[in-house]
Amino acid sequence: MGTIAPMETAHSEKDRELIERFADGIWLERGLSANTLASYQSDLRHLAGWCEGGLMAASRADLQAYLASLVTEGQAQPRTSARRLSSLRQFYQWAVREGLMDKDPTALIEAPRLGRPLPKTLSEQQVEDLLLAPDLSRPEGLRDRGMLELLYATGLRVSELVGLSVDQVSLSQGLVRVIGKGGKERLVPMGEQAIEWIERFVRAGRAELLHGRPCEALFPTRRGGGMTRQAFWYRIKKHARAAGIGVELSPHTLRHAFATHLVNHGADLRVVQLLLGHSSLSTTQIYTHVARERLKALHRSHHPRA
Repeated sequence: MGTIAPMETAHSEKDRELIERFADGIWLERGLSANTLASYQSDLRHLAGWCEGGLMAASRADLQAYLASLVTEGQAQPRTSARRLSSLRQFYQWAVREGLMDKDPTALIEAPRLGRPLPKTLSEQQVEDLLLAPDLSRPEGLRDRGMLELLYATGLRVSELVGLSVDQVSLSQGLVRVIGKGGKERLVPMGEQAIEWIERFVRAGRAELLHGRPCEALFPTRRGGGMTRQAFWYRIKKHARAAGIGVELSPHTLRHAFATHLVNHGADLRVVQLLLGHSSLSTTQIYTHVARERLKALHRSHHPRA
């Protein structure tokens, strides 16, 4: 052991068969995506090329040595090591369930501790600059302004935003009915600015985009249908460039800004959880860390003894 080699030993054919059998079994059992299955298979082939006795002969010590070797050889950061260990766990747990092994050699192996990355966000001024970027002389500009205002006012996921139909939004009540992950519904208040800009778009831009064609999407394109997630983020990046915003945007940037700015201004974390549609408060708690880091940065920048 100690180097990664092609699977050319006597046990290699058996390992190939086991990996294929495992992939078929776990796909039927858990309905995993093709990418996840391919990742599992790749990780197992990698281990099989390292183990002299094959996958079924690997002990806990062997697997610990394998994972350690990846780090030593610079092939794995903690997150990659954790992913590989997850693949091995899935395989050996499956092997025990199938009666191929008596014990799971990964059972007592601890995953590396992972620091949770803080979400990227925008300052309040950067959000203001982004909101002002669309060209309001064009119906697309009115639409984009309405979408950006709604996104920042509600913290919707981009998929939730582009999927909104006209009947999900009540401008009179100031509420949007969101169909979130797992088909769960939640009601989110929009705020006066978002209501105003959606009204302006519906009144002055939506009909021009549709040219009389029927469309259920609240924010249609000139083709007469709803906008895709990718197309919307292309437009956001375009507006960010126009506004001179140098921060690299992700699909969740404005959602993170919504939550971060609420917490910075004293919003209760459980309220933020409900607005975002998080099933667990622990997911929302990341924004307390964002706020804490912001305070530290302000202290370092302005305190004479920082």
